[in-house]
Parts: sequence; C-alpha cells; structure tokens
Amino acid sequence: MQYHPQPAPGVARPWAFPAPERGALPNGLTVLRCHRPGQQVVAVEIFLDAPLDAEPEGLDGVATIMSRALSEGTDKHTAEEFAAELERCGATLDAHADHPGVRVSLEVPASRLAKALALVAEALRAPAFADSEIERLVRNRLDEIPHEQANPARRAAKQLSKELFPASARMSRPRQGTEETVERIDSAAVRAFFDAHVRPSAATAVVVGDLTGIDLDALLADTLGDWSGEAAEPRPAPPITADDTGRVVIVDRPGAVQTQLLIGRIGADRHDSVWPAQVLGTYCLGGTLTSRLDRVLREEKGYTYGVRAFAQVLRSSAPDSASGATGAAMMAISGSVDTESTEPALKDLWTVLRTLAAEGLTDEERETAVQNLVGVAPLKFETAASVAGTLADQVEQHLPDDYQAQLYARLAKTGTVEATAAVVNAFPGDRLVTILVGDAARIEEPVRALGIGEVSVVTG
Repeated sequence: MQYHPQPAPGVARPWAFPAPERGALPNGLTVLRCHRPGQQVVAVEIFLDAPLDAEPEGLDGVATIMSRALSEGTDKHTAEEFAAELERCGATLDAHADHPGVRVSLEVPASRLAKALALVAEALRAPAFADSEIERLVRNRLDEIPHEQANPARRAAKQLSKELFPASARMSRPRQGTEETVERIDSAAVRAFFDAHVRPSAATAVVVGDLTGIDLDALLADTLGDWSGEAAEPRPAPPITADDTGRVVIVDRPGAVQTQLLIGRIGADRHDSVWPAQVLGTYCLGGTLTSRLDRVLREEKGYTYGVRAFAQVLRSSAPDSASGATGAAMMAISGSVDTESTEPALKDLWTVLRTLAAEGLTDEERETAVQNLVGVAPLKFETAASVAGTLADQVEQHLPDDYQAQLYARLAKTGTVEATAAVVNAFPGDRLVTILVGDAARIEEPVRALGIGEVSVVTG
C-alpha cells in the first residue's frame, strides 16, 4: 500500500496587525478605516466620549440606559420599525457604556453597509427616547440587578470595586447603576445626558472590512456626515486612586457549596513602559491551562476547574493631557473552589506568589508565553470585528494607531527577568485585596488563620 507523502510546512509569512488610515469628516467626526480583502462582513465601531464619570450625581446607569435606547426608535422609525430595518440588512447592532465612554458596534454584509450605516447615523442624530421605551429599559435593568447580586462572580467584582476605590469615585460603584439610581432615570434624564455628551466632534468611527467597490468617503458623508453638534470641550479626567492595603472581605452566602475568589489591586495601564512585561508575566502566572496557578491549583491539587490572572484596563488618559491624570488597569486573579478547599487553595495561591517572587519565572515559561501570545495573533484578528474592536480600544485609551503592532514586537523582545519583575510588582502578596463570596461560617476562621490580611464579613 502506498501512502501520500506527509505535507511539508510552508514558509512562514510575516504578519503585522492591520494599519488603519486616519481621517476626519467636516463635522469633526474622526474616522479610522482598514481595508481587509475577503472580509465580506464589515465591522463598524463608534466610540462616544460619554464616560461614566460624566453621569449626573444620583443617576448612575443613565449612560447604560441611553446606549440601550439608541436602537429603540428614531425620529423616522419606531423601535419595531428600526429593528425590522436592521434585520433586512442582515445587521447586528449593539451599544454599551463603560468608564471610558459609550461604544456602538455594527456588523453587516458589505453589500448592505450603506443602509445599515444610515440607520446608525439616524440613531445618533435623532434618537426618539420615547417615554414608553425608556420606562421599559429601566424596568429591564431593574430586573437584571437581583440576578447580578445572585451571581458570585458579579457580586465579587462589585465588592472589589467598592473596596479599592473611594466612595466618591464613580469606579467604586456598579457600572450600570444600582436599584436606587436606575429607578430615578426617565426620558428627560436620558435626553439631557445625550445632548450634553454625544456629538460628532467627540466621537470616532472605525470601519474594517472588504471595502472593494465601496466609496467610503461618499458613504460616510451621506450618513454620519449629516450628524451635527457643537464642538466638544476637553474634559479633564479625574485621577484614579485606590487603596490596596492587604485585606480579605467575605461576602456571606450561607450554605454556599463553593467560594468565588477575586483577588486584585490597581496596576499600570498600556501607556506604561512596563505593560508588555506585565502582560507576559501575568500570562505565565495565570493566563492559560499551563500557567503556574492552574498547574498547582487545578492539575496538582484539584481545587478548581481553573484560575486566571489578568489585567483589565479601566481608563487611560493621554500622557500629555491637561489634567495630568494617569490611567490604570485592574490586576486580578479569579476562580472558584469548593467551600472546604477555600483555605488550602488560598494558602497554595500565596505560596505560588511567594515562590515567584523568590525564584522568578523560567526561560521555558517565558518562551511558551511569547509563542502563545504572539503566535495566536493572526488567528485572533482573523475577523473584521476583532480588528475594529482593538482599534476602538486604542482610540478610547488614547493610544497610537500602531500600538498593537508595536506591542507584539515588544513582547517578543521582553526577557524573563523583565517579565518576572513586572508580574511580581503587579501581584505583591502583601498588597492584594481578596474578595471571597461564600459561606462565612465555614471559611472565616480558616482564612483568618492564613494571615494574608485583616478579615471582615459583609452580607448581601
């Protein structure tokens, strides 16, 4: 029997993150475009400079309600008609609010881009904000809050923000508001927030996909180009301060059979030169199934299905901003264990951190992390949506357009010693706030005996 010869690998082709072309419309809207041949589903990301810090006092959540209401009717279409028009385009439209601002995301076949973009422009130019629709969205949001409270991971995240940031800071409170603040939101409040912050001069549109045969300049001029508004005034970003005194807070859930762990503090954001090393070191600590945390807590001890370490950028300011404010990222370790394993899992987790500080990462760990992070990039950015999302992230974090491409080059050059120093600095064992959502009656005393920080118990 004869077999076909085994295929030989081809020559590796160089890859770089797609470079966008930057421009602007006469109304002040910034535009980033990126032609991706073969990507017949075009992705559009529109960043609106309407941060959560700008929400009026007592109206936390109004940015979320406003973002959800953008697709709930305009001056030309009712909510039902607007949804039907989007469906006829084969398009999906989403919007959400976060600390940096509001993001509007569109995906549509290239052949229907003109129609779909006209609908998005209509929503930004003249949203209806009908009383009945706002009331429905408020009720929906109020219905979500108890479910979030019941979810251990969401409850842990809420408590960590409350612990880290001062009560006066917007970051200390739930991003989508509380029952008390959401109940106060009406159509007038939504309209006022929209009028104050949503305008083309404070917005950026990112368009990615196969633009062959599409006169994008004319298309943008006919759609988003008709959107008007006053010029935006620079908005100083308040400084980010946090208290990372080592301590443990137990959110009591009597009878819980598992404990949700969330351990965190504030670290450097992408503007800091340490970011590539921090990314690499954090990946070695808990970025994958072969990381140190998973190897010990999951593979060796069987405490958990998985523990992850990660960095999530909260907000970034331009380095030369008038406010002088700097950005920050949440450095966190997250996972869950059965109740009986809470104390030994935490003990072993701290042992991993202390061993890392004493002995450092290995060259093999560093090499594996680089290969995984850099090697997966061509697959990670295979779709237009992933490219558009990353470009929009760079916009809202005040990063240069070639940042992502430069990041991969810097990751490849980062050494083991640099990665070790960065991750040890990001996760110092004595400067971590630990949130445990679980049965306090069973875990409080064993955790207190660990000596990893003062222990307190809260309910709810």
